[in-house]
Amino acid sequence: MGKLDGQVAVITGGSSGIGLATAQLFAKEGSEVVITGRHQAALDEAVEQIGPKASAVRGDVAELDDLDRIFDAVGERHGHVDVLVANAAHVELVPIEQVTPEHFDKTFNINARGTLFTVQKALPLLREGSRVVLVSSAATGNGIPEYVTYAATKAAVRSFGRTLAASLKQRGIRVNVLSPGVTDTPIIESQVSSEEEADALRERFVETIPIGRLGHAEEIATGILFLSCDDSSYMIGNDLFVSGGLGQI
Repeated sequence: MGKLDGQVAVITGGSSGIGLATAQLFAKEGSEVVITGRHQAALDEAVEQIGPKASAVRGDVAELDDLDRIFDAVGERHGHVDVLVANAAHVELVPIEQVTPEHFDKTFNINARGTLFTVQKALPLLREGSRVVLVSSAATGNGIPEYVTYAATKAAVRSFGRTLAASLKQRGIRVNVLSPGVTDTPIIESQVSSEEEADALRERFVETIPIGRLGHAEEIATGILFLSCDDSSYMIGNDLFVSGGLGQI
């Protein structure tokens, strides 16, 4: 038996990286998985990789109409949600001198606003005993100059984890946060303009990670699974670092 047999999970930002690895693991553990993302082609490819237990709904978490449409579709297809993973995020390398209102708004709209309203829009489908996992970041505990806005949004996600856990505990819904360290996913390439720059960024990050390497998406997914199943039944409002020691040592 799988740890999520017969359950329904929704994973935002599920077409690549940590979201895709989580969706694949959830499907192996018996869950029906609905992934979301902004690009239909990427979603279609991800559904093929995940297998027959997967489906996708295109949408941007920063757009409330999209969130309504996503959860309307989930409700029509499955009727409820057992696990919600708010994973969708945006990151750019922008130091304080180069921060623009447009960059600030885009980062906060996706990472902070999008996370909060993802949970709010899912509430009618979340049953007693459901689990919510918010994906924050180990960057909240490190002063990385180029992540001035990104780290702030992820600190907001950590705060949401506490307040939402307190708000939803009476409904029997467990809310926890997972904070990944630097993970070797396509999000690294998205921050730079060449493979050489991506390799240099990886090397720079490795120097800061106590365990001496980047994380793998599958390693982060196992942490999300832990918070999404009965293995973590006595945890609520926690922030689980899966970071190779980053932010902890």
